[in-house]
Amino acid sequence: MRRQPGFGVLTGGARRLEVWGDPIDHSRSPALHAAAYRVLGLDWTYGRRRVDEASFAGELAGLDRTWRGLSLTMPLKTAAHRAAVRRDRRAELTGAVNTLLLGPDGPAGFNTDVGGIVAALADEGVQAAPTARIIGAGATATSALVALAELGAQRVEVVARRAGAVTELARLGAVLGVAVVPAPFEDDPVTSAPLTIATLPGDASLAPRVARGLARTGGRLLDVVYGHWPTALSAAWDEVGAPASSGRGMLLHQAVRQVRIFTAGDPDVPLRDEPDVVAAMRSALVED
Repeated sequence: MRRQPGFGVLTGGARRLEVWGDPIDHSRSPALHAAAYRVLGLDWTYGRRRVDEASFAGELAGLDRTWRGLSLTMPLKTAAHRAAVRRDRRAELTGAVNTLLLGPDGPAGFNTDVGGIVAALADEGVQAAPTARIIGAGATATSALVALAELGAQRVEVVARRAGAVTELARLGAVLGVAVVPAPFEDDPVTSAPLTIATLPGDASLAPRVARGLARTGGRLLDVVYGHWPTALSAAWDEVGAPASSGRGMLLHQAVRQVRIFTAGDPDVPLRDEPDVVAAMRSALVED
């Protein structure tokens, strides 16, 4: 009989979870997940392992039936997408998997970054975003674009150093029904947006005048960075008196969706006692 993965369906011995990536020492996922499983009364373990792209397939093949799932961070999201035997819609759209649920029929892949962005913005009172701006055109920008589409975006400006870097995002935008418009980094942007999602690395260098120009015209900022704070962009937003939040909310809510997957097999099915679980995870994030 074919078994669908989910709570109480995987073998009782499938209690092991890890986050993989390179680097990995900075990851706060073990603290977040441990807090969730304590509230849920689950005797599961969640660790971390340094795994690069070259060793990913071998490490995955070496897991036995005691393993329940994996969280994936950079640089493994594309490799995890390839490894998944089935994927949710967000993973298919973005080409990135940050969660693998391991089962007898092979790993199922999910992208919880998208839902994490949507929920983090909801925490800030953002329920809809007809127009928006994304800063950066890398892998995280793809999840940001899908999140904005879910919030009803019709036009998204993508600020990138090279217009050619926006090409793939524009193709995805066409699938989503979102007009994606490239824009350069400049100190006096000609357009404005009520919402900005920044996807640059935390240590990215940015001329102060350019950061201030983006802040003056960028509305509310969600900077996905959580380990390097303040960033050059968040400092500019603070300077002009505009609201800015870090990626901690995104980190929290994408992890909540991973816990949903590891317990019930579905990122959109709320946990039992979910408010208590989220509160414990939020506290763990602050304390970590």
